[in-house]
Amino acid sequence: MGYVKGFIYLLITFALTGCIAEDYDFTPPTVTLMETDSVNSVELTETNIDWHGENEKPWEKETKEVVDFAREQEELTFPSGQQVDVLFDSEDFAVEELHAFLWLGNEKWHLDMDEDRTFTFPRGKGSYVLEIDLQTDRGSAQYVGNIVIQ
Repeated sequence: MGYVKGFIYLLITFALTGCIAEDYDFTPPTVTLMETDSVNSVELTETNIDWHGENEKPWEKETKEVVDFAREQEELTFPSGQQVDVLFDSEDFAVEELHAFLWLGNEKWHLDMDEDRTFTFPRGKGSYVLEIDLQTDRGSAQYVGNIVIQ
């Protein structure tokens, strides 16, 4: 009977060890925009990254002409006045600041984002560049999209 108990304790110990030793991803998150009233979602493109994972070498990426780079990306189409949610594929970091900007030509507008990470595109139709700036306890990341509002 003592051997059975010992074997059971050993199995439980191995099972718990497997749960504790999970492998976490400390890379910058993928950022997706999802329309609040549908299931349509699109992924934004990483531009400037200065990210420090836990016990990993830092992730660094620099894009000098962010707006020009964004305009070269695939067009992401949204209806005018569309409300969208900003989603991360993982969140093993503390968000310190999150901002959304829209570029029309050389003009940069700040988009109001609520606590639920939701903002609304303008009613004006046209081609824009969306910039999302994320500041965390692990560093910073910037994402862009080539937005067409119809």
